[in-house]
Amino acid sequence: MKQMKRWISAWTLAGVLVCSCLGPGVRTWGSEPVMVAGSGMAEAVWKNGAEERGEGQVTGDAGVQTDAGGQSGEADGGAAGGQAAAGGQSAADNVGTVGVQTAAGIQTDAGDMGDWTVPVEAEIAAASSDSQTGPDIQAPSAVLMEASTGQVVYEKNGDEPRSPASITKIMTLILIFDALKSGKIKMTDEVTTSAYAKSMGGSQVFLEEGEVQTVETLIKCIVIASGNDASVAMAEYIAGDEKTFVDMMNERAQGLGMTATHFEDCCGLTESKTHVTSARDIAVMSRELINHYPEIHNYSTIWMDTITHVTKQGTKEFGLSNTNKLLKMATNFQVTGLKTGSTSIAKYCLSATAEKDGVRMIASIMAAPDYKARFSDAAALLNYGYANCRLYEDKEPLTLPGMPVENGVADTVDLKYDGMFSYLGLHGEDFGAVERKLQLPESLQAPVEEGQTAGAVEYYLGGEKLGEVLVVTAGSVKEAKFGDYMRKMAGALFMGRGSAEDDMGEDDVTGSENDG
Repeated sequence: MKQMKRWISAWTLAGVLVCSCLGPGVRTWGSEPVMVAGSGMAEAVWKNGAEERGEGQVTGDAGVQTDAGGQSGEADGGAAGGQAAAGGQSAADNVGTVGVQTAAGIQTDAGDMGDWTVPVEAEIAAASSDSQTGPDIQAPSAVLMEASTGQVVYEKNGDEPRSPASITKIMTLILIFDALKSGKIKMTDEVTTSAYAKSMGGSQVFLEEGEVQTVETLIKCIVIASGNDASVAMAEYIAGDEKTFVDMMNERAQGLGMTATHFEDCCGLTESKTHVTSARDIAVMSRELINHYPEIHNYSTIWMDTITHVTKQGTKEFGLSNTNKLLKMATNFQVTGLKTGSTSIAKYCLSATAEKDGVRMIASIMAAPDYKARFSDAAALLNYGYANCRLYEDKEPLTLPGMPVENGVADTVDLKYDGMFSYLGLHGEDFGAVERKLQLPESLQAPVEEGQTAGAVEYYLGGEKLGEVLVVTAGSVKEAKFGDYMRKMAGALFMGRGSAEDDMGEDDVTGSENDG
């Protein structure tokens, strides 16, 4: 018994010495409260084996991330500093492992907080297991939308107005491509940089006053390098001045139903608290851009490029590097864009577009705590979408008949579909069992206008209606007047007489042959 007591005393003393040597910043194991000290502070408490977390509190420079051991690094520089778990919380596991959780959700040792990569398999598993509630993300506001249907798959404070920073440029790009489509401008047009455009700060490509660049080059500067100077140069070229262009932006936003949006500049550099949009509105305008102008992906997928400055000082090359680091992350989907944004007010924002198996997704992230979180949040949302969504598209629709027209100058009018039907399934539906029903009237009454609704094709699955696509007229038919009826009658008589003469001729020939 004495021997046993001596062993217990020895082990107890050893435990006390070890815990004393560990000091602040290192956690011990077991079910005891844990305090993490250093340049930042976070708390995590276990009670009876269940973890209870309070809101973490991190002190120090707002632009620096802190890890459990007090190490730090620049928030946007990819340096050694690692980010603690959401809210600054971190904790050891129940077997004594000393670690913190990175923005990617990977446990690492406190002293190893370098660059990270999100394992694709881990993200897919997380997305699948969390299919009921959606992924846990750090950003306070986010939306995941399927591009062809516009259906929202996930949202978190989706309608909350926030500063968008350079995400603003998505609307600027919409107006640029609107002008290209209308023929108002061309890709080869040369744009002269004004003194005002040159004066833009923030992210820029350092255009000089009087410098001339083509429209296409400036599009590259906006999409790839998020150039504020290039955005203003294009705004002035299209509208004459930035203010008029911003009015056009707000009008376009209103037309898209972006109710939480108000723009005050064309690039997002402003720190005005009334220059706002929402995660839902970002998804809406992103959808407008990629659906109507898919050529945007020719630029949004460029990782690096160069432009040539030709100024009074001479000629020099300038490198463009894409601000969307999601393009280089390991993913199980194809990243196709789209736009990043960050300011001290907006924090870190992202509109990420992706495609997999013909399904296109848009993940909009607002006010993420750091630049890594916006990319990991977007990746988590996109993986969630691809793990849980299936898209049905009727690429081989039913053949449409000619539609009879009453009292028209023509007896029938051709029909066409008003778009392609698509439906996003969220529950693993078997789209092989989809039924299609063509609903058309017996005839249309003249006059008939081109594009006039004639009917619809309805889609059903398991007796439940999924939706419909309209059937419209492919041409027009005027109402018949008295003269039209007379011409019809004359034509009918002529055709009847001609047919009778043909019949008589055949009889004569047959009779002659028989007589012979």
